[in-house]
Amino acid sequence: MELQGQSKLLRIFVGEIDKIGHQLLYEAILLTAKEKGMAGGTVLKGIMAYGPSSRVHVARLIELSEDLPVIIEIVDSDEKIDSFLPVINDLFEKCGRGGLITVEKVDVIYYKPKK
Repeated sequence: MELQGQSKLLRIFVGEIDKIGHQLLYEAILLTAKEKGMAGGTVLKGIMAYGPSSRVHVARLIELSEDLPVIIEIVDSDEKIDSFLPVINDLFEKCGRGGLITVEKVDVIYYKPKK
C-alpha cells in the first residue's frame, strides 16, 4: 500500500476500561481498522487527562487509576478516514461511554513496509 502526500489523521480518545461486551473499545477500534484495510494505527496510553466530566485521571504509584486515557491514531487517505467515521460512531454507540473523535489534515512524508 502506498500512502504519500495529503492524508488525514483520525485521533480517538477513550478510557482504557471502556468495553463492548468483553472486548476493550480501543482493541475493537484498532482491529476493525485493520480489517477495513486502513494504512496503519497506533494505540497510546496517557498518563493524565480530564474530559467533559471534569474528573482528573492520573497514573501514580500511590493511587492507581483504573481508567487512564487511551488514544488511537489512524492515518490514511481522506476517503478511507471519512468512510471509517460511521464505523467508529457505531462502536461508540455499542460501548455506551463517552469519548472524543478528531480529524486533521496531515502530509505523509514517508510510509513504507519493511523490506
